[in-house]
Amino acid sequence: MLFDDTFLTIDKPAEGVFRDRGSKFLAFVYPIHTESDIKPLLAQLRSEHPKANHHCWAMRLGIDRSVFRINDDGEPSGTAGRPILNALLSRNITNVLVVVVRYFGGTLLGVPGLINAYRTAAEEALNTAVVIEKMLNDIYTIQFDYQQMNDVMRIIKEDNLTVLDQQFDNTCIVKIGIRRMQVNQSIARFEKVSGAVIKLII
Repeated sequence: MLFDDTFLTIDKPAEGVFRDRGSKFLAFVYPIHTESDIKPLLAQLRSEHPKANHHCWAMRLGIDRSVFRINDDGEPSGTAGRPILNALLSRNITNVLVVVVRYFGGTLLGVPGLINAYRTAAEEALNTAVVIEKMLNDIYTIQFDYQQMNDVMRIIKEDNLTVLDQQFDNTCIVKIGIRRMQVNQSIARFEKVSGAVIKLII
């Protein structure tokens, strides 16, 4: 059972291939964190496959099914990006970009053939990918006096929080990730530390 603060994604890039009537569909799947990750990956594939006819793709971010983008890259509308996205949605994985590179084999596949080819190629790549479960963390900063260091660090250790950045001076600032399900519990503990100021960043 997946809770609201966990999601499925992949741990590293993977590849797959599908052939139909001379056309070759090479599928590449990448873990991504933001939309800005997409452009360099597409540019890299275009430079590696300059003679390919199409570079069609779909991406999904976050646990909300409404955060996605698709691109048919010249194929008939709805025959490439959407089937690739459907392969992602059917496995409920996110924070992923799938690109399918097509080399045209001379025979037209028709709309049903294209939909099947792009979906199957995406599935072939996803079949080789290692799916992992990750936690959704909210990011906070905690500002406190140096004297409260032990109290703050004890809470971080006991609540198993992720330290992302830290600056220790007379006034200390620690940036932490708190699992969404335990935010209220951890914040309540920090608020008991004298003089500590907690701010939500993301």
